Amino acid sequence: MPLLTNKTALVVGASRGIGLAIARELAYAGARTIMAARSLSVLERETLALRSSGLQAVPIQLDVTKPEATSQLPDCDILVNVSGTNIRKAFTEYTRAEYETIFQTNLHGIVDITRRAGERMIARGRGGKIIFIGSMMSLLGLPYLSVYAMTKSALAGLTRTLAVEWGKHNIQVNCIAPGFIVTDLNRDMWQKEEMKKWLEASQSNPRTGTPADIAPLAVFLSSAGSDYITGQVIAVDGGYSTTSNWPYHP
Repeated sequence: MPLLTNKTALVVGASRGIGLAIARELAYAGARTIMAARSLSVLERETLALRSSGLQAVPIQLDVTKPEATSQLPDCDILVNVSGTNIRKAFTEYTRAEYETIFQTNLHGIVDITRRAGERMIARGRGGKIIFIGSMMSLLGLPYLSVYAMTKSALAGLTRTLAVEWGKHNIQVNCIAPGFIVTDLNRDMWQKEEMKKWLEASQSNPRTGTPADIAPLAVFLSSAGSDYITGQVIAVDGGYSTTSNWPYHP
């Protein structure tokens, strides 16, 4: 029997990249998967493809930057918060509008959705799983990512505090911290030869990742196999946050 039979999973930010990969894998694992994002036409195409394979998938249009978004939320056993955006520049060059956009997308909207979903999980009394998609910026610092790092660090803190607040309700809360995963947000950056050479010389697994590298962990954290795992920020980063290469050879 698939891992997630009879479970309903809501993936917020499911139209592309990591969110789409996670939504597909949750559906393949047996969950009734609700795919939410702003791009309804894309979601309709993706859910149709999943249903044609005998899987359960439903599209809903959802804009996390809108305060009324929480009123549209269906009940779920599993909530995966993926929505995010980024602008890379020196800290002193961010405009207030850019700051607000990043915070509203990466943090404020996700907080509102998580609060509402958590309230419903608690009221139903059947437990649940909440998964945030953080970043290596939830764990360490890199330049030109200051505002993004603020939001992703906040998600790591929220993961730990909700884990202890909601543990008595059998709700597990965890955060996946992806490493250098190539998506539409950073694809151009990773076309540069100097970036590829730097990663090969620095990271124990000398390649960039793909959304498919993140999805299996999300499925596991959504399943009963992770019932004793909560409050964790788990890096999927090819070893970048814990290892480093150097040119020495004995």
